[in-house]
Amino acid sequence: MTLTVENLSLTRGKAGVLHGVSAALQPGQITAICGPNGAGKSSLLLALAGLIAPDGGTVTLDGTALAEIHPQLRAQRIGYLPQDGEVAWDLSVRNLVALGRLPHRDDGKAQIAGALEATHMTALQDRPVSTLSGGERARALLARVFAGDPEWVLADEPLAALDFYHQLEVLSSLRAAAQLGRGVVLVLHDLALAMNHADRVLVLDQGRLNADGAPEQALSIGNIMQVWGVSARWLGEPGARALVTG
Repeated sequence: MTLTVENLSLTRGKAGVLHGVSAALQPGQITAICGPNGAGKSSLLLALAGLIAPDGGTVTLDGTALAEIHPQLRAQRIGYLPQDGEVAWDLSVRNLVALGRLPHRDDGKAQIAGALEATHMTALQDRPVSTLSGGERARALLARVFAGDPEWVLADEPLAALDFYHQLEVLSSLRAAAQLGRGVVLVLHDLALAMNHADRVLVLDQGRLNADGAPEQALSIGNIMQVWGVSARWLGEPGARALVTG
């Protein structure tokens, strides 16, 4: 189930977005993609999901180019959670989550129930989405991805605008998915969350891969200074690090 990008390049007009990015992502891990604004994080995630075609290089799943996998099968194997998380209709939570079964063309009752349980949304399944808090809405959208039972979960800023408690709830659900053998790839701006919760971190800078490795290596003080231009230091024990600037 390896998801691989090799020498990936993507351009938009005259400005380069990604330049020669290569990485082989492994299932059973949480991989965080970090970098400054405009570094190409969301573009890389879209390419990994097969939602945009690269101008150069390849994206493969188990050695098969994503472009050669039928879109329906690709949607069954790769679940994608966009950053905006818009819901066009005021569905019940359960009906929203059920949309995750569309690539499979079945009712998937067991998968829907499992996704609601995994995201702690079972008690709210009859609620209209419009009545949910921000944290509840984020969990409902994640449950929609889980309901598809994908091999890979790709999420763009799934923790944005959530309070600390709800961030930890969503991270707990994603960690459980990884423990079940799924590959989890997250775009994260919060470097402390990446340091404490990711197994691997990719750091992008101006469309290029600056670092790829364990959080302690990829998010070293030297890399933070080089990429973000910020003087900082890490405090605390492994798994409970805090980033202090200045």
